[in-house]
Amino acid sequence: MSPRPKKPRNCCHEHPAGRVFKPTSIPMKDLISVTLFLDEMEALHLCDGQGLTQEQAGLKMGVSRGTIQRLVTSGRKKMVNAIVNCHALVIGEG
Repeated sequence: MSPRPKKPRNCCHEHPAGRVFKPTSIPMKDLISVTLFLDEMEALHLCDGQGLTQEQAGLKMGVSRGTIQRLVTSGRKKMVNAIVNCHALVIGEG
C-alpha cells in the first residue's frame, strides 16, 4: 500500500525558500546543511512567533493540531541542531 497523499498546507509566502542562515566566517562549502521546510517554518512562526495555540495554528494552516505539533517538534529539533552543531540552516520547499 502506498501512503496517503500529503494534505495541502496553507503556508504564508513571506518566508521564501532558499534563505540560508549560517555561522559567520565559515564558508558554506565547509558546512553541513539542515533543511527546515516551509510548513515547519510556518508552524514555528504561528506558534512561537505569533503566540497562537497549536489548534489555532492548525486552523490557519488547514491541518490538524497533531500535524502542527509534529511540525513544531521537528522544526525546533532542526533549528537547535543547526545552532548547537554550527550547521547551515536552509529554508526549503517541502
